[in-house]
Amino acid sequence: MIIKPKVRGFICTTAHPQGCAESVQEQIDYVKQHAGDQQGPKNVLVIGCSTGYGLASRITTAFSFGANTLGVMFEKEPTERKTATAGWYNTRAFEDKAAAAGLYAESLNMDAFSHEAKTAVIEKIKAHMGKVDLVVYSLASPRRKDPDSGEIYSSTLKPVGKEVTRKTLNTDSVQVHDITLPPATEEEIAGTIKVMGGADWELWMDALMQADVLSDQAKTTAYTYIGKSLTMPIYGEATIGKAKEDLDRAAKAITAKLQSGNGGDAYVSVLKAIVTQSSSAIPVMPLYISLLYRVMKDLGTHEGCIEQVNKLMTGELFGQGDLNLDEVGRIRVDLAELTDEVQHRVEALWDQVTTENLYELSDFSGYQKEFFKLFGFGFDGVDYDAETDPIV
Repeated sequence: MIIKPKVRGFICTTAHPQGCAESVQEQIDYVKQHAGDQQGPKNVLVIGCSTGYGLASRITTAFSFGANTLGVMFEKEPTERKTATAGWYNTRAFEDKAAAAGLYAESLNMDAFSHEAKTAVIEKIKAHMGKVDLVVYSLASPRRKDPDSGEIYSSTLKPVGKEVTRKTLNTDSVQVHDITLPPATEEEIAGTIKVMGGADWELWMDALMQADVLSDQAKTTAYTYIGKSLTMPIYGEATIGKAKEDLDRAAKAITAKLQSGNGGDAYVSVLKAIVTQSSSAIPVMPLYISLLYRVMKDLGTHEGCIEQVNKLMTGELFGQGDLNLDEVGRIRVDLAELTDEVQHRVEALWDQVTTENLYELSDFSGYQKEFFKLFGFGFDGVDYDAETDPIV
C-alpha cells in the first residue's frame, strides 16, 4: 500500500515503517557522535520503550554504553490492510540495529500495569540478563487497570481548585483561541494520581527487588515535566501536578527500599517540553511548544528528545560530576527552557500571538514537522509515494 499520514485530532492513525526506521537511525547517529568514554549500565529495563523519551532512553543506553535492553510496550501490530502504530515500527527498527551491533534487545508487547507483564519481564531478565543496572519508567497512558482490584482509572487534564482560561492552539483547524477548563473533582484528581503517579513504578520496583534481579547500586528514574508560569495552571496546579507530586513521593519510597537492600537510588528526572504524542493531547501545550521552539532555536539552545535523554544519561545519571538536583531531589535537565530570557521572550510572544500571525511569531511549522516525524513522515530519505508493505 501507499502509506500517507491520516490525522485525527492529536493523533496520526497511520505510521510509516521506513520513516520510523529512519527516525531511529537519526537518533542512533546522534548518540554515537556524542558518546563519551564513561562507564554506564550494561543491562537496562525500559518500561514504556517505544516512543518519545522511553525510546530515546533505550537508544542512548544501547549505543552510548553498549547496554543490553529489555523493553515493555503496548502497541498495535500491523496487518495487510492497516499499519502498525509508530511505536511498533520504532521498536522493530531499534531491535534490528541493536542486534546488528551485537546487543541483546527484546521487547514485550503487554499491558505494563499488569502482574503478568512484571512476571514475564522478570523471566526474561533471569534468562538473558541476570541483573539489571538501570530501570527507566516512561509510561504514558490515559488509563490504568488496577492489577489487584481490576478497577479502571482514567486521568483527567483539569486544574485544581478553580477554572482556568488560557490560550490554546487547535492543531487541526490551526486556530488560536481561548479555552476554559473547569476544576477537577476529587474523583478525577484521585484517578489521575492512580494513572500518572508513582504507584505502578513502585509495584515494578517491588517486583524486581523481590525477584532479586537488580544489581548492586541499581538506579531507576521516572520522567516528568514541570514548566513555569504559562504552563503552571494546567501542569503544576492541576491534576497532572498532583500526580507528579505522587511521583516524587514514590521516588523517596523506592530509594529507601533500595538502600535497605543492595543499595541504589530512585530519581524523578525533569525534561523539557517537546513534541510528543502525549504533549500534543494537553491543552495549551501545542501553542506553548511552538513559541518555545521559536525562542530556543533563535537563541541556539533548543534540544529535542534524544539530546535531552543523552544529556541525562551521559551527563547526569552516569556522568562524572555531581547530579544537578533541585530542592526536591529531582534531576533537572530542563533548565535551559526555564531561564528568565527564554520565558520572558515566550511570554511576550504569547501575549501577541493570534491565528493570523501564528506562523510569523511561532515555530508552528517546526512543531508540525516534528509531529509528523513521530509517525515516520517527513524524512528526506523515504519515498512516500512508493508501495510499502506495512508488515514488519
